[in-house]
Amino acid sequence: MATARALGRRRKRADALLRWFCLAATALGLIFLASILATLLWRGLGALDWAVFTREFEPTTYGDPDAPRGGLAHAIVGSLIQTALGTLIGTPIGLLVGTYLAEYARGTALGNAVRFVSDVLLSAPSILIGLFVYQSVVLPMGGFSGWAGALALAIIVIPVVVRTTEDMLTLIPNTLREAVVGLGAPRWKMITLVAYRAALPGIVTGVLLAIARITGETAPLLLTSFGNSVLSTDLGRSMASLPIAIYQQANSGFPDLIAIAWAGALIITFGVLAINVVARLVLRARL
Repeated sequence: MATARALGRRRKRADALLRWFCLAATALGLIFLASILATLLWRGLGALDWAVFTREFEPTTYGDPDAPRGGLAHAIVGSLIQTALGTLIGTPIGLLVGTYLAEYARGTALGNAVRFVSDVLLSAPSILIGLFVYQSVVLPMGGFSGWAGALALAIIVIPVVVRTTEDMLTLIPNTLREAVVGLGAPRWKMITLVAYRAALPGIVTGVLLAIARITGETAPLLLTSFGNSVLSTDLGRSMASLPIAIYQQANSGFPDLIAIAWAGALIITFGVLAINVVARLVLRARL
């Protein structure tokens, strides 16, 4: 009996110690996150005005306090176009591959090989993806282009959607699949009408994570769409983007340009937040 009581006390102490470690780690993470957001708001809000959204980059105005300020309209439009195209290209491919791995290729050699390649691609540095697209698309096409940037972002999207789709479909009980098939429904109908509906919140989360990742990517776009300082919607030419504009202006050394870079970082952060909130609200209303 004494041994059992001593063992119980030791387990309680270990549980309390682990709980305090978890709380301390959570508090430390929240402190870092809050400090980043506070710095972003402090530095970004001061430079955020309508000129940021409506004007293009105007290098001749910086350093002159009386001249009209330039903005990030060209970069915002370019980022929206490339991010939307990258998501539209990568999401269906990732969804179909994840469905294949979860529903058709469990335990098969081909499924394991596809899963391994997807995991490698998921952890690969984004600059390698940019270099791959540069060699396979930019050089043969004879120059940088918005299409190349969108393709690089799509390649980044694919493994994220593959992993989340497979994981969410794997969590669905097999009894649910058997019940639907037992009623006479074909397998494809079971997947599209039942499995997808049950896994929809997790799949949407994966897509949102992919969007959040590609929205802030700089390295692959430097090697593919390269960026420019004018507003352009021509996907066959170099195209501006917010990450590249932030990178260039933050390293310019001019206080005005650095302030605009902070405003761009704030736009990216709250843009991703807005996408997440809207998607959650729409998803909740549908379910």
